[in-house]
Amino acid sequence: MQDGTLLAAIDLGSNSFRLEIGRVDHGQVQRVEYLKETVRQGNGLDEARNLTLEALERGWACLARFSERLAGFKPRQVRAVATQTLREARNRDVFLDRGRQILGFPIDVISGREEARLIYQGVAHLLPQSDERRLVVDIGGRSTELILGRQYVAGTMESYRVGSVAWSMKYFGDGQFTAAAFERAEIAAQAVLDEALNLYTPGAWDVAYGSSGTIGAVGDVLWAAGHEPGFITRTGLDWLRDQLLAARSSDRVRLLGLKDDRRPVIGGGLAVLRALFDLLRIDRMQPAVGALRQGVLFDMLDREHAETDVRDATIQRLATRFEVDAGQGERVARVARQLLRDLRGAEATPELQRHERKLGWAARLHEIGSLISHSDYHKHGAYILDNVDALGFAQPELHRLSLLVLGHRGKLRKLEVDFDDELFMHQLLCLRLAVILCHARRDPDLSGLRIRAGEREVTMSVKPEWARQYPQSAHLLREEVVAWQKTPWAFAVA
Repeated sequence: MQDGTLLAAIDLGSNSFRLEIGRVDHGQVQRVEYLKETVRQGNGLDEARNLTLEALERGWACLARFSERLAGFKPRQVRAVATQTLREARNRDVFLDRGRQILGFPIDVISGREEARLIYQGVAHLLPQSDERRLVVDIGGRSTELILGRQYVAGTMESYRVGSVAWSMKYFGDGQFTAAAFERAEIAAQAVLDEALNLYTPGAWDVAYGSSGTIGAVGDVLWAAGHEPGFITRTGLDWLRDQLLAARSSDRVRLLGLKDDRRPVIGGGLAVLRALFDLLRIDRMQPAVGALRQGVLFDMLDREHAETDVRDATIQRLATRFEVDAGQGERVARVARQLLRDLRGAEATPELQRHERKLGWAARLHEIGSLISHSDYHKHGAYILDNVDALGFAQPELHRLSLLVLGHRGKLRKLEVDFDDELFMHQLLCLRLAVILCHARRDPDLSGLRIRAGEREVTMSVKPEWARQYPQSAHLLREEVVAWQKTPWAFAVA
């Protein structure tokens, strides 16, 4: 990505929506602008886990303002990610469908572990480089992420359903602070976080860092009150709890460094942070500058190159985990990518290379369901991809891969796909053709094969001697012609 390119990351959190705009500068991203709005969608979930109309409209209104700022940005310059509230909301598609129209860009609902990975990347890229073992903690509105890592590599990553908004609503719902309420909130938080002890054992890190939200707010208050600069300590947390108890209610809290939008959720956030200090035996924590949004920006840079794109490593791990025939996967991937390039009739532009890589991922995993059952393995493979926790991938990306895996064989008319999506249909056809041409599980002879695209039609031409030399491949291609006759697309072999 060229120096000077502007990138934008949007974090649709449970408490706040944030927009970070940065400029690429020699492999780094320098902040240009930062916008934050307290939307508090996390307290807009009703008992049925549906977002209320008010919560939906608050989010849409914020996205409209962000959209105005992003006028002129291209799709590859913007990424919006949504976290725990939209992971939970049963009616999230209502918000997302309208939100995408308003924003003008896709919105990815990311998994808890993917959120944790991106948080770590944001923190690590803005810290001085060292070989220290790091614990990174991020207490959000409805989830808390814990990460163990070193340098830019996140090792252990987990997300727990406990956060400042959720705990404030549940244990300080009336805004009243009492010792009994804090005790209940901390015990409940430890109950949720208790399993973290199996992964985040004391002594597994050298330095503890806290990212964003609650931890940033607590750090600001303690610094303003004269506590040790740059650190959060047990003593400081005890002092802050006493201040909240003395105020007795959130609307009466007056502390230097505490912003008005943080006051209603400080009780729940503090209870979770105190629970973590006790459970993991943390003595000191350093508030960090980096957060999820910075992680998204740096991840956008990494995605430009296969050697730094974490999704490539994820595909390899999945292939290994499900005992995929690596040789066949790479063979099908190589043929499918070549067919797509020929079909699209384009030079190796960065955009086409991205499309080829994604098609290659589907090809490398097209047999992933075979470990479960050889019968209908394409259906098992699609189910795996729709439900697996895959680092680097958002749920819409995984679903698109799952549709390619599902459709690489069998009937096409039953696929629930957008037949108007030309790129997807080209990718699907190229994958099906690659599987056919590699059916003997050896490198196919592609000499004389040509493929060209028309308006909702694709034609493949082969030399007569090719068809005579490879009669089974020719037979399978003729069957493929019939399969496409039941769709809005046409495929012909000449």
